Amino acid sequence: MKRIIILIFLSFFLSVSVYAGSDGQNKLSKKSSEPVKDCFEGVNRGIFAFNQGLDAVIFEPLAIGYRHLPSPIRTGTSNVIGNLSTLLTVPNNMLQGEFILAGKNTIRFVINTSIGILGLFDPASVVGFNEYQREDFGQSLGKWGVGEGCYLVLPVLGPSTARDAVASLGNFLGGDAWYNVTVTNDTHYFSDFDYYASKGVGGVDFRAKNMEAINNLEKNSIDFYASVKSLYLQDRRKKILNSDDITDTQDDSDWEEIETQ
Repeated sequence: MKRIIILIFLSFFLSVSVYAGSDGQNKLSKKSSEPVKDCFEGVNRGIFAFNQGLDAVIFEPLAIGYRHLPSPIRTGTSNVIGNLSTLLTVPNNMLQGEFILAGKNTIRFVINTSIGILGLFDPASVVGFNEYQREDFGQSLGKWGVGEGCYLVLPVLGPSTARDAVASLGNFLGGDAWYNVTVTNDTHYFSDFDYYASKGVGGVDFRAKNMEAINNLEKNSIDFYASVKSLYLQDRRKKILNSDDITDTQDDSDWEEIETQ
């Protein structure tokens, strides 16, 4: 039943993506950055306001407390979250034809999971296997030429597009090994809690790392919603193109990897 519901949502978002890209406004090009339609702006702004409320009462206070933890604990937490993300990066390296990079990331994961004690430490970087850009199914679809579709704001998860929302559903259809081990399969070692806890901790870690960047963006923006949308779309396009050629309207140098998958 769950897979049927997911497929229904998948069909809906694909339809939205086709509709939004039917006039050619959403094609991704290395030479141009066309605007993405905000087909549901009224709804998006409402969800954005809801997310801001959640941030004010939950995520920002947690992030402030998190920043008071000893540095080794915060570093270890970030390392574990990053190590788990490799399980999503490797298959997408392969989907994008980056087989050598997939091999390097696999070796990095094995070293850090074993010698690095489940990713708490990063010995792989010491021996030359540095962390590469994280990949996801949305980036893979972008590489294959799938248009972004309409801009969306998802409850709790934040900014997205029709393409990225569809791609994120791939995690629940077997594309995310961490989801498969914790949620899909009943094991004696991991449970649903481990998966959702890792996502929650990752969100708090992201908020803590970008406290000043986010707060300054909100303070200095005439329209915070529009600024976040612009920043997100440019960040996603740069990651898909593996390029810094797209001109930014906001300084996003302080922003860490945006986790929507």
